[in-house]
Amino acid sequence: MPLPTGNVSWPPPYLKPALDSMGVWDTWWSGDPDRLEALYGAGSGGFGPDPKPIQYGTGVMGKIARWWWGTPTAPGERRTKLHVPIAGDICGGSADLLFSEPPKLTVEGASTQKRLDLLTDDGMLATLQTAAEVGAALGGIYLRPVYDKKVADRPWLHATHADRAIPTFTWNRLSSVTFWRVVHEEDGQVWRHLELHEPGRIVHGLYQGTKGKLGRPVPLEDHPATAGYAPSVDADGALATGYDGLDVSYIPNQNSRRWRCSAELADLGRSDLDGIEPLMDSLDETYASWMRDIRLGKGRIVVPDAYLQSNGPGRGASWNPDQEAFAGINALARGDSTQLTVAQFAIRVQEHRDTAEDIVNQILRSAGYSGQTFGLGGDAAVTATEVKARERRSMTTRGRKILRWRVGLADAIHALLAVDQEVFRSGISPQAPTIEFEDSVQEDPLSLANTADVLRRAQAASTDTLVRMQHPEWNDRQVSAEVERIQRETGMTVPDPMQLGDVP
Repeated sequence: MPLPTGNVSWPPPYLKPALDSMGVWDTWWSGDPDRLEALYGAGSGGFGPDPKPIQYGTGVMGKIARWWWGTPTAPGERRTKLHVPIAGDICGGSADLLFSEPPKLTVEGASTQKRLDLLTDDGMLATLQTAAEVGAALGGIYLRPVYDKKVADRPWLHATHADRAIPTFTWNRLSSVTFWRVVHEEDGQVWRHLELHEPGRIVHGLYQGTKGKLGRPVPLEDHPATAGYAPSVDADGALATGYDGLDVSYIPNQNSRRWRCSAELADLGRSDLDGIEPLMDSLDETYASWMRDIRLGKGRIVVPDAYLQSNGPGRGASWNPDQEAFAGINALARGDSTQLTVAQFAIRVQEHRDTAEDIVNQILRSAGYSGQTFGLGGDAAVTATEVKARERRSMTTRGRKILRWRVGLADAIHALLAVDQEVFRSGISPQAPTIEFEDSVQEDPLSLANTADVLRRAQAASTDTLVRMQHPEWNDRQVSAEVERIQRETGMTVPDPMQLGDVP
């Protein structure tokens, strides 16, 4: 699929449902109350857009428009809405389940393995953690190798967000993708950089258009953001990657529900936040109601004006019973009374807590996670087996995601090694690695030590096996060094005198 040549609509209209949904998920994930109010059309106390007229309607559409975040703020009132950032917690928790520990990447050939270890040590885990969180929020993530000889002497993986890509799938496999970004915007003119990735090459294009139209193609030299590509591309704007396959991998978060009947959108993936937006809206409403009870529950003392002391001309009057909160009313004092009226509203703590807890549990259950993953249900010390039993739903979701990440990450590493060989002449053999995800739940060190002691006394495991059990994150060199130290300290390296033979 070549780059567009005419003044077409941008982004393509068929992507609008997906981009609109990603915009909703991104807003919840960001946790910005201003964006939430703008999304659902509410005013913001005079500082934001005017409320939509449909929100005042009594029909079905009016009810749909009146989410709690879309309810207009009453005239003269300040905004008191409160947001609970549970969407960010869910997406961050998903990334932690996958990449709290670096995955083990293994390839054939000592030189290739050594080079891969060097490439993966260069901040790749942080990239994968970020990619997993963004993918959980938007429904998927793109991984591709990039390089800049002015920045580093090796390539690295870059995560491109799903709302800035136009993919083409062939039998649920990514066959090509166009990334786009706005490089300049001024006086209604929008300059966009398009980057088409196809097997074996990348095609760059610069377009000058408007907000809704791509516009006309212009030379790459016309803007500083793309001028650096001009000397390297051919007449078609293409740049060879040195890799026969597609250098971009797409990792869907979960199977899509919304667009399963759409040929263009069915393979985009599904966000962890898909379908739980109304519950998150209700959770915010619950906490805002709780805070409203606290504000209204502040103790107030109401006294007649006759009890107030004048503070002088133009300075009003006051009454100071140890200077607690009070308010005056225009009423006559009764001759036989020193009556003071105390206003103290009840704060419904238990009702709000129970409601919020039930909504949170429903949100996590619908997103595919256990409450224990997010600290619900206490932090009592338990074994790894008990943790897995309590977090079974989260572990099941993690397993489903690993199935997709293992394939996509292997393709991305293969492309990374190919680019490294093509550009930096590293002398390696590009190949897809074998990927092993580490267990996200670690055993207690004391429990591991007891297990190792039992295995040692039963002569059921070697020193090498026991060291690997205690330190699963160590590589072969570290394990061998530790085994040698243990054997030296315990005297296991001393020759057995019974095996020395006859002494002359």
